[in-house]
Amino acid sequence: MSASDPTSLPTPSACVADFCIIPIGTPTASVSNEVAQVQRLLKQTGIKYSMHSAGTTLEGTWDEVMHIIGQCHSLLHANGIVRIQSDIRVGSRTDKQQGFEDKVAKVEKLLAEDEK
Repeated sequence: MSASDPTSLPTPSACVADFCIIPIGTPTASVSNEVAQVQRLLKQTGIKYSMHSAGTTLEGTWDEVMHIIGQCHSLLHANGIVRIQSDIRVGSRTDKQQGFEDKVAKVEKLLAEDEK
């Protein structure tokens, strides 16, 4: 892989992305209906994901993850939300494969050692 032509660089083969969709201009402060719509879509895609209190973590190829986040935007737009912002944090690594469950398990193991 050469950086001499950066436009030809591939995207990473795997990533973990944490994203939070923020619908703007909803009738109420609650966005639980929109979150539920997004979660239904994620379930249908088959991607590995985990919802938490402030967003959702996805695991897959870079292209797949970004495509699905775009589909989440499109779904909410199609359901009447005219403006959406998303916060996205993406991590990738080349030295080993590590999913979001592995990362959490590593920290939990360290914390369990504190109890001994």
